[in-house]
Amino acid sequence: MRETITEHLRICGFAVDPVGRGEEALAAAAVAAYDAVILDLGLPDMDGVDVLRELRNSRGPHTPALILTARDGIADRVGGLDAGADDYILKPFDLTELEARLRAVLRRPGTRRAVIYHYGDLSFDPASRSAAVVDTALDLTRREASVLEELIRAGGRIVVKDALEERVYGFDDDVGSNALEASVSRLRRKLLSARSGVRIEAARGIGYRLQPGVGL
Repeated sequence: MRETITEHLRICGFAVDPVGRGEEALAAAAVAAYDAVILDLGLPDMDGVDVLRELRNSRGPHTPALILTARDGIADRVGGLDAGADDYILKPFDLTELEARLRAVLRRPGTRRAVIYHYGDLSFDPASRSAAVVDTALDLTRREASVLEELIRAGGRIVVKDALEERVYGFDDDVGSNALEASVSRLRRKLLSARSGVRIEAARGIGYRLQPGVGL
């Protein structure tokens, strides 16, 4: 089920770090900032509710968390919600419903995807994963959209390459040595084709940032 969910969400444009144990989830959350958590209560090493409580204690209350479970008792649902869950999804479920509920919690006030980002003539909507130059939509791949999102959120500040790769790629993504550079290169061409005045500038050996320019 974990593999199926991971594959579906990646196709939908998300970068996903799948883990199979509660301790692995806590370890991942200790070293990376996540936009949302999808948590099964039936973990092999600890109860999912305990994982959620620990995440809330260590990472704060703002990261949306969706619980997946076969436990359909009222007490189980109340316990999960009281532990800090934002939504509670019973098995079996449809993957499109899971995706819709995930996007719904990401759009709630207080989450970073509740706004549309702008830089110059460029805009990015995190909820729909769509970008545009004025009124011209950009046809972006998942990774190109993720790169653009991080750059536009930085508002012209340099995004360190390592941090950018962490946000764009999951733990087990097959990432070549020049994968990020290739995504940036394609994104540059698409901005140029859309006649954007915004360009992507490389800070050699450090990372990338958006810079304003003169529209074509």
